Amino acid sequence: MSVDRVLRLATRSSPQARTQASAVAAALAAAGHRCELVFVDTEGDRSQSAGTPLHTIGGRGVFTKEVQRAVLDGRADLAAHSAKDLPTEPVDGLMVSAWTKRRSARDALIGRPLDELAPGATIATGSVRRRAQLSAVRGDLRFVELRGNIGTRLERIPDGGAIVMAVAALEVLGMTDRIAEELDPGEFVPAVGQGCVAVECRTDDEVAIAALSGVNHSATARSVVLERAFLAELGSGCSLPVGAHHADGVLRTFLAGAAGAIDRQSVPIDESTPVDTARAAARAALESVGGW
Repeated sequence: MSVDRVLRLATRSSPQARTQASAVAAALAAAGHRCELVFVDTEGDRSQSAGTPLHTIGGRGVFTKEVQRAVLDGRADLAAHSAKDLPTEPVDGLMVSAWTKRRSARDALIGRPLDELAPGATIATGSVRRRAQLSAVRGDLRFVELRGNIGTRLERIPDGGAIVMAVAALEVLGMTDRIAEELDPGEFVPAVGQGCVAVECRTDDEVAIAALSGVNHSATARSVVLERAFLAELGSGCSLPVGAHHADGVLRTFLAGAAGAIDRQSVPIDESTPVDTARAAARAALESVGGW
């Protein structure tokens, strides 16, 4: 394979995904690698247009499978995903060769801050994790479904209420001025991998692997790998109320069980066996809530 070949980067075509992929392409270009974007329509995008709740259509993988298929089929060389959308189960023939430097991992309220929401106010979010965390501190809140791209969501703020979004999504599009309140990640634990972009390539593509080594951010990679180890041990996806965030040597986790029991942990990471520590935290959390 020629090191001078154009690297084709597959991505969804939403404004957020396009901007994230363009940043990856720019980083590759800065390192001397020519790159072009290949846009792919996904199951998640199609269901979004139909207004179908994400947790009813398979959760993790609905925004990634077709993008991965483009690489496996040879239509692209690389696949860019929001890391929070990427399943923990590896796909034969593919590997994540770069985890980009993380933006903010926090969630945010757009509309009104939490303490300014009247009793019984409405929150729009399609995330069961966000609903469980907000319900834990404000049991009076009502929830409605929220789907669509960033612009569509921002048009659907309930009267007197709020929507919940990832701060990183707003950072990507330069819309952080819309934030009413950033939520404390210790209490409102983010989704696994939130704020990071994962870039995959074929396991036998030495040129792509070498190119992506210059895009990988080692500190972010370490944190996201630990968070994903916690999630993988649970065998869970984004259709279930799970959060994990590693920072400053501590893994903060959230898990809500089927009967409504909640487990929160702040686990110091054992530097000698970090992944094992994350997996043990998942087992303890699952036992604490009595299973799904």
